[in-house]
Amino acid sequence: MPGPSGLRVVLAEDSVLLRDGLTGLLARFGHEVVAAVADSTALRQAVAEREPDVVVTDVRMPPGFQDEGLRAAVALRRDHPRLPILVLSQYVETRYATELLDAGDGTHVGYLLKDRISHVGEFVDALRRVAGGGTVVDPEVVRQLLRRRRDPVRSLTAREREVLALIAEGRSNLAIATALTVAEASVAKHIRSILHKLGLPPDEETHRRVLAVLTFLRS
Repeated sequence: MPGPSGLRVVLAEDSVLLRDGLTGLLARFGHEVVAAVADSTALRQAVAEREPDVVVTDVRMPPGFQDEGLRAAVALRRDHPRLPILVLSQYVETRYATELLDAGDGTHVGYLLKDRISHVGEFVDALRRVAGGGTVVDPEVVRQLLRRRRDPVRSLTAREREVLALIAEGRSNLAIATALTVAEASVAKHIRSILHKLGLPPDEETHRRVLAVLTFLRS
């Protein structure tokens, strides 16, 4: 049984080995997989029946092994905008990350590569952040976006792009300051500059940070 802070998880993954492995891994950290399913139809049914705290789903699932899991995640986010969903992908597909974020308000959502599961602490931390209302985008997706995208982020300085990349990974100001070995006040200053340069409206900061990530992904 999960502990006091344990999450109730619906897991969708067609590989039996990975499904069982994730179920055991989450149990080690005090979370409970209340349903473990192998296709997108069963995923939607499990969410309706179990009302989980968070959903973890693969992108490619039966019957076509294309983007059935993503399609189910997008549909779930449109029906339940505050349902936390963490999507796992074998490959970097920036379009998938963008589509997933576009399906809701950009909160309570994550997109990670399956390789991230091997970094157990990072994976579990990402799950908690998504369940808590955060936005998490895999660092490798962020790196590829930084290489490919230039507008509107081209107006940002090199340091501001670093800060924006870490925001996209769901990091707090303190975590960003630690990663860059700078003062937290400096991070706050960079974030204000980023939001201004991206032309984001004066709104509460969490929402503006999500908008910054969306701008970054859509550019």
